[in-house]
Amino acid sequence: MTNRGPTVVRAAVLRVVGAEPPYSSSRPLEIEELELKPPGPGEIQVRVRAAGLCHSDLSVIDGSRPRVMPMALGHEAAGEVVALGADVDRFAVGDHVVLAFVPVCGRCRPCLSGRGALCEPGAAANAAGTLLSGEVRWHDASREPVYHHLGISAFAEQIVVSDRSAIKIDSDLPFEIAALFGCAVLTGAGAAMNALDIHVGDSVAVFGLGGVGLAAVMAAAAAGADVIAVDRVTDKLTLARELGAQHVLSADSRVVDAIREMTNGGADHVLETVGSVAVLGQAYAATHRGGTTVTVGLPHPQEMLSIPAVSLVAEERTLKGSYLGSSVPERDIPKFIGQFRAGQLPVEKLLTHRIGFEELNEAFDRLARAEAVRQVLVL
Repeated sequence: MTNRGPTVVRAAVLRVVGAEPPYSSSRPLEIEELELKPPGPGEIQVRVRAAGLCHSDLSVIDGSRPRVMPMALGHEAAGEVVALGADVDRFAVGDHVVLAFVPVCGRCRPCLSGRGALCEPGAAANAAGTLLSGEVRWHDASREPVYHHLGISAFAEQIVVSDRSAIKIDSDLPFEIAALFGCAVLTGAGAAMNALDIHVGDSVAVFGLGGVGLAAVMAAAAAGADVIAVDRVTDKLTLARELGAQHVLSADSRVVDAIREMTNGGADHVLETVGSVAVLGQAYAATHRGGTTVTVGLPHPQEMLSIPAVSLVAEERTLKGSYLGSSVPERDIPKFIGQFRAGQLPVEKLLTHRIGFEELNEAFDRLARAEAVRQVLVL
């Protein structure tokens, strides 16, 4: 059953990037009424119940991650299915879903090889600001299109997404917790579990303790690693200890030497989550001979990394990227939820603020000042 007419919904729209902070004054996000077209074939309409604020959203606002404008922002969410497009048989009206920011087509070369995070049609649609179908379902009062953020646009009352962006979950999981599995947990825990080959007793250093980094800390701890957590914010270091980190270090100029000293030459695995070339350089330098450095951060496209090339061979180093935690959402989100229910991934501790629509700009100020881990827009 499908809604045949458009729905008028409120959404947070970004029209111009690079606004000067504080955002409480410049107000880059405007709450607008948009016309949402009904779902087409292979699409579902979702009433958003909770949406997390992520540095990936902030990177669009400040211009360090270029996107087509105007755009309805947000990409980490959970909600309830309210309508189905044609040819949708994976969901029913009333289902609760978590949304993942890469729609996995299931047919392209990466998908068929088990690397859904690299879905080629999904990546093309995300870059274009469309759904997987190539369509745009938003229009503003002037009848102009408003583009989709990573196929989701979570800061809205209702959204239309590809059914390949959605994962069904049990209805007893609170929406504000469920939302975090779509990005923070999928990216952070996914990188720790999928991109790093962690064995019990391995040393794992995590640079950057936002939602993604802290999810990686708890996943590495659950895998039996000796975890070193690195950040410049004392409260986040304290939380990292609660989540299983055995060691915490301030992110200063001496951190590489400190890690090398406590691990006898460098950590077996190092994960960088900040999206800073300088921090990635530190993470690589803090990795032991024969070790693996993984980055999930996304610096500005023009930034370049310089490392000693000979170290890759002479020290048998591995340097690799991980997008979406190298995850297959349909496989990994249920697995991580199972670990949460078993007490192995205390995801609820990542949630530091609950906000409403009118507080979004102020909340991004808080995120930019590193005064929050995961803030959730509750609808």
